[in-house]
Amino acid sequence: MVIIRLKRQGRKKHPFYRVVVTDSRNRRDGEPIQELGYYNPMSKELKLDKVSAVAWIAKGAQVSDTAKRLIDKAPESGELFVIPVTKKPRLSKKAKAKQEAAKEAAKIEIKEEPKVEDAPANAEEVVAETPVEAPAEEAVPA
Repeated sequence: MVIIRLKRQGRKKHPFYRVVVTDSRNRRDGEPIQELGYYNPMSKELKLDKVSAVAWIAKGAQVSDTAKRLIDKAPESGELFVIPVTKKPRLSKKAKAKQEAAKEAAKIEIKEEPKVEDAPANAEEVVAETPVEAPAEEAVPA
């Protein structure tokens, strides 16, 4: 069976892949039938001959999941294409905790102080509205 998959190249911890058409029984890095392009995951560069890839698929070649994703993203022209990076920054546990605390603080509603408009217009109304408490009688020693 003919398959379109990635062939790993590059040195340790710096991978570089070639998109190849090969027999499924061959080793991962074995001799390919045809090289369709390359993909550099470090810089997100992709160069792929999409027309040839579609032709191989039409002939019955199976496609690996990753190769399919790259073929879908590649432009028709076969020019060098840089995949846009949509990556969230990684946060430490401390930074995540601070972010969670900030979200929780934003959710808590702060009680508003009475507005100036709600205050009585003159002081006589304030005095009339406040209840007057009688002073407590002190016990006289006998």
